Amino acid sequence: MTALAATKDTTKAGSSSRAWLRALEMTARIEDAPARILPTVIAELGARFADAPALIGEAKSLSHAGLAARMNRYSRWALEEGIQKGDAVALMMANQPDYLAAWLGLTRIGAVVALLNTNLRGEGLAHAIAAARPRHLIAAWDLSQAVGEALGALEKAPCCWWHGEAFDVLLDTYDGAELADDEKRAVTLDDPALLIYTSGTTGLPKAARVSHRRVMNWTHWFAGMTGAGAHDRLYNCLPMYHSVGGVVACGAALLNGGAVIIREKFSARGFWRDVAESGATMFQYIGELCRYLLAQGGGAPPHRLRLAVGNGLAADVWQDFQARFAVPQVLEFYAATEGNFSLYNAEGKAGAIGRIPPFLAHRFATAIVQFDDETQSPARGPDGLCIAVARGEAGEAIGKIAGGNARFEGYTDAAASEKKILRDVFKPGDAWVRSGDLMRQDAQGFFYFVDRIGDTFRWKGENVATTEVAAVAASAPGVRAACVYGVAVPGQSGKCGMAALEVEQDFDPAAFRAHCAARLPAYARPLFLRLVEGLSFTETFKQKKHALAKEGYDPAAIADRLMADTGQGFVPLDGALYARIKTGLIRL
Repeated sequence: MTALAATKDTTKAGSSSRAWLRALEMTARIEDAPARILPTVIAELGARFADAPALIGEAKSLSHAGLAARMNRYSRWALEEGIQKGDAVALMMANQPDYLAAWLGLTRIGAVVALLNTNLRGEGLAHAIAAARPRHLIAAWDLSQAVGEALGALEKAPCCWWHGEAFDVLLDTYDGAELADDEKRAVTLDDPALLIYTSGTTGLPKAARVSHRRVMNWTHWFAGMTGAGAHDRLYNCLPMYHSVGGVVACGAALLNGGAVIIREKFSARGFWRDVAESGATMFQYIGELCRYLLAQGGGAPPHRLRLAVGNGLAADVWQDFQARFAVPQVLEFYAATEGNFSLYNAEGKAGAIGRIPPFLAHRFATAIVQFDDETQSPARGPDGLCIAVARGEAGEAIGKIAGGNARFEGYTDAAASEKKILRDVFKPGDAWVRSGDLMRQDAQGFFYFVDRIGDTFRWKGENVATTEVAAVAASAPGVRAACVYGVAVPGQSGKCGMAALEVEQDFDPAAFRAHCAARLPAYARPLFLRLVEGLSFTETFKQKKHALAKEGYDPAAIADRLMADTGQGFVPLDGALYARIKTGLIRL
């Protein structure tokens, strides 16, 4: 090793240690004040940082004092509407400053806010609303048709409020001053704050419970790891209905007086110009976003970025991305909304999703256990206990259920919560949370993502539940049965959807595509079709998804009729088209 390389490694190690120590310091005193929840912190920040920018939107911005006032108006609106502690309120809006103000104000008086995915439609949206059982629903006016159709499928619909000019006028009638003592509710860290939807490992989206304790720990830990300060501006174009995009990163950026630049959606063409002109010092990514930016070609204009933070940045993209766009530091992390452990790669080791330093191992007990592909569950030894893998081997990552941050708060569905728990793992009576992800760990303790397991795959930064997509596919005209699974596409992150279909003679691929487009978000729609004589099942009547997924979509190896949707509709998948997809000439 050269002296320069050794110096760089020493610098990285020192920077990493500081990040972990900052995170510990930021979270150390949370438990000392059980009634100090994030909305309380936001009120403190409003008084402390006053007119300094907090949320910078495309059409509207809020200072720290303005955010506190807007939050208080939502609180007073909720109080007047008779919303009680523990009542659920659903929120369905595009990224904007009011999104954060709304859930902060509602949770401050004890409401539980369900953050609905704005891409959901039909049965999927109806299911998500029903899972939360909200008394009220606040939705953007441009989503009124989708919401109305979903509510028509519910036995009991919530009271709807359409966010827009009229609702803004209504909110402005409420006082934005700090809540008086008689307006405050006894809300503590133990109380539920949010319902955030995740596909988990099987089935339709599940509503994961998130307490005020988790919100505080998430935001403060993230602030420590990123070193977010008063002069930082975080650029966020990721969905605010996700735990990181709408809660963790936004809250972390604000805690020491910084600001969040909120964009409704990602634009590959305008991204770097906007980052430079907005003065962003940090930005939040998913792996696919970075691939898109690289695919655009060229470099970036001079900018102030010091840090890119996110997840899913593959090793084959990492170094090119960092070098081409002059990003000084990348902080990759791994976390799941319902999970009980997280990993951070503060050292910037390309391809690794993170690690847990030895001095924190007692607080975040994590393991990787052997996985049985046939049973789709962790393997058991002769003694009935799970088997830890050797370093370098792949298995399912699990986190031990304990106190503090290692708790498991589960879903609104008790049965789904129980399925997530793995019992009698290394000794009788212990309990661990399944991540649903295959990982491996190297000799230095760094974790690497291998694949998703169960009935989900990840595409375009979103988790897709195959059972939900299969139900939609099977209900399409001319389809007798459907099996949906994820397949890898070279040069693109995650896996895209493929459907093996038993079809009638009058099956129309165009009608099938339209059927799916009307019922599924774009990222969940199958891009490959395999038309089969009949679907195969295991002895326990489960579809043989893994065999189909392993065979993929190579027309040279598969006798069944194959089709691909390259953007304009399904076309026959022959050797020439397959080669163009494999070499990246066609991006899906």
